[in-house]
Amino acid sequence: MQEYELDCMGEACPVPLIKTQKKMEELAVGDVLVVHIDHSCAVKNVPEWARTQGYNVEIEDVDDGEWDIVIEKNK
Repeated sequence: MQEYELDCMGEACPVPLIKTQKKMEELAVGDVLVVHIDHSCAVKNVPEWARTQGYNVEIEDVDDGEWDIVIEKNK
């Protein structure tokens, strides 16, 4: 298992979602992607998409208006 980070700070939807989708395609099963975001729309869209793919998802509040979305590619 490896952990990767994706910096989407300052980017509005749908850019964080598109970047997340592309990066997840590169990962192996068991890998984890931490997506750093500061756009409230992405806090909804990115986890929602990941869950529809069957991935494990956690949202961590980093600061006021900043979040880390942790996605585990489990299949």
